[in-house]
Amino acid sequence: MFRFNGNVPNTGLISNLPEGACVEVPVLVDRAGFHPIHVGALPPEVALLTQLSSGIEELAIQGSLAGDPVMIYRAIAHDPLTAAVLSLAEIRDMTNELFARHKDYLPQFDRFTV
Repeated sequence: MFRFNGNVPNTGLISNLPEGACVEVPVLVDRAGFHPIHVGALPPEVALLTQLSSGIEELAIQGSLAGDPVMIYRAIAHDPLTAAVLSLAEIRDMTNELFARHKDYLPQFDRFTV
């Protein structure tokens, strides 16, 4: 048997985080497979920050699926670290530069200027 911390879909493992979100929990591995360990609820202050990150990731996913560059910009702008070091204008410029540099890999975006 081997134990490690692994990233798995949340299937009620952390009760105060969204179902299906990727969570890092202790995992036991044996011949029968991987067995994520139920953690329960995170402390409220930890859950709050984690829920924010999860919400930002969901916004970015929805923006990618919809081909909506404004949703991507908003997701980036809500990231606490990004917002701590860049102004909204700088975030907009960075987002536009990222779209411009990677347009060949982002065909779902028929326009990429935010």
